[in-house]
Amino acid sequence: MATESLEDKIRRHGNVADMLRNAPQGAYDYPMRSEYSNWRDEQRAWKETAVLFDQSHHMTDIYFQGSDVKRLFSDLGINSFANFGRNKAKQFVACNYDGYVIGDAILFGLEDDEYSLVGRPVAPNWVAFHAETGDYDVTVTRDERTVANNGQRLTFRYQLNGPATQKIVEAAAGGPLPRIKFFNIGDFEIAGVPVRALNHTMAGAPGLEFTGLEIMGPSAHAAEVRAALVAAGKQFGLREGGGRAYPSTAIESGWIPSPVPAIYTGDAMRPFREWLSANSFEANASIGGSFVSDDIEDYYTTPWDLGYGHMVKFDHDFIGRAALERMADQPHRRKVWLRWNDEDTAAVITGSLFGSGDHTKYLDIPVSNYTTGPHDQVLIDDQLVGLSANAGYTVNVGGWSSLAMVDDKYAVDGAEVKIVIGEPNGGTSKPTVERHVQATIRAVLHTSQIV
Repeated sequence: MATESLEDKIRRHGNVADMLRNAPQGAYDYPMRSEYSNWRDEQRAWKETAVLFDQSHHMTDIYFQGSDVKRLFSDLGINSFANFGRNKAKQFVACNYDGYVIGDAILFGLEDDEYSLVGRPVAPNWVAFHAETGDYDVTVTRDERTVANNGQRLTFRYQLNGPATQKIVEAAAGGPLPRIKFFNIGDFEIAGVPVRALNHTMAGAPGLEFTGLEIMGPSAHAAEVRAALVAAGKQFGLREGGGRAYPSTAIESGWIPSPVPAIYTGDAMRPFREWLSANSFEANASIGGSFVSDDIEDYYTTPWDLGYGHMVKFDHDFIGRAALERMADQPHRRKVWLRWNDEDTAAVITGSLFGSGDHTKYLDIPVSNYTTGPHDQVLIDDQLVGLSANAGYTVNVGGWSSLAMVDDKYAVDGAEVKIVIGEPNGGTSKPTVERHVQATIRAVLHTSQIV
């Protein structure tokens, strides 16, 4: 019997938006220990000392090797690849033929002819599809995230963030680190194990100072590298971070992690939907929140909506280029931060837990996402001006905040908006949704990070 594809599943269900809105999948899975101390101190650590997160399990890694690897990525990415190669990295963004985002992931240039794409499964799957079905001299090696992998992962991946990062890693390495430019990769050793490290944050200090490194190496040596980092970090206040604190890093840093992939409609995307299994991540992702449309394309995003407009480079031909050229000078939504009103937020939390009668939607702590792709209405004077997409509490903010995509003309610092919390008509059939009534929370808009 032939395996059912995503295209088959869509045809069987009928309406894609309804299929995803009622999908049982909850928030994205982080298969790591939930807390090592407590999530409040783990959050505080990336501002005051440093935190170590084990990223070895929750992301899909796909390796692409061959003479055409650069052409493959250049054909698919909105990014420029003019200077890309060994020990380079970038946030790779792919769009469909109409210019809407399929997904993003971090691209590592391991060698000039070998790249690794790491992130949620959508963008890696899209590139693998083209590598396997297109005219490219590229071999594909999949290293699935732990929840889809019955064997040992190929690579360990440890992320250190915080002002003490450089001192900790130098202590573990036994000496000064090589100079690594921002979003470049360096080579050195920890505990005698050759590792590579991506510099993904940089402090504004004389010279080059690391405040964030993503260290990777062969999984067989994961334990000794981790032990060396933890031992070196004791004198600098290093904390190990768990699965409760980890997703809140995206809220503070400004990454919207789960835009709805623009793959579910259009004849041009049908071959990809036929290639994807009905058991794939894309076929089982869920959408939720107070924004509801029966047209899945109303959930699609452009690079500008997600803060990726500066990455669009027309120095090469790629899928979606013509559409993005038409969009470039049009009005866009803008990625912003929303600082939620403390009293309103407390009232929703209290109303979800105490008393009899109708309850508001429960806000989980520290991250209140209950679906793969949250979409809550953002209103000004009862007019829809955008969508809140990723919400939670961090001690560094001192309250609840979220990322949102707001019509550019309303993206004004200090503007007050309202966020509609909860789903209409008591909520969908997702098991992560209890029966509830909707509520509104006031919030103040910020166009830059609020911590």
